[in-house]
Amino acid sequence: MARYTGPTTKKSRSFGESIYGFDKSFEKRKFPPGQHGLNKKRKQKSNYGVQLLEKQKAKYTYGVLERQFRKTFEAATRKHGVTGTVLLQLLEARLDNTVFRLGLAATRNGARQLVSHRHILVNGIITNIPSCQLKPGDKVSVRGKSMELEVIQSQLKAKHDVKKSPWLEWNPDKLHGIFLQYPDRDQIPEKIKEQLIVELYSK
Repeated sequence: MARYTGPTTKKSRSFGESIYGFDKSFEKRKFPPGQHGLNKKRKQKSNYGVQLLEKQKAKYTYGVLERQFRKTFEAATRKHGVTGTVLLQLLEARLDNTVFRLGLAATRNGARQLVSHRHILVNGIITNIPSCQLKPGDKVSVRGKSMELEVIQSQLKAKHDVKKSPWLEWNPDKLHGIFLQYPDRDQIPEKIKEQLIVELYSK
């Protein structure tokens, strides 16, 4: 399954923020990557350059490659509502992202691995497609045999705060989550300027 497997800290430095979560290496070197680091004079980016950078940031944040990202954008244009907001809603509704938001994995890459290795159920059915689009009311749970995995047990003990994602509901007794609704834009914590992405694709 295609995904980015390169250095994450370097990507975070190029965007100027830790898009993969807390990163000690990023905190030590928040300046852009490159041989000359802070001493290199950076030219002012064109409008196209700014828009492209924002699209790249969204892609790497959600772990989506170019073709799939474009397909998601095209799907967003066909739906009612503000295209940029709908785009982020569709990205948030991905199964791997939802597993991450529910706290079953520490990172989106970890969530993607849980899904692709057949540890996750959607409405009681094993689903190994990370890009699977959830709909309101869908139930996400861990496969019975996979419940004892150390990585999952450690995440469950970490007491992840699902309240930060109010469009999701986690049942600690039954160990399953429900995708309640598509999130509003102000509920999505990612610092992405989606309007720039819309402008880029509109050219």
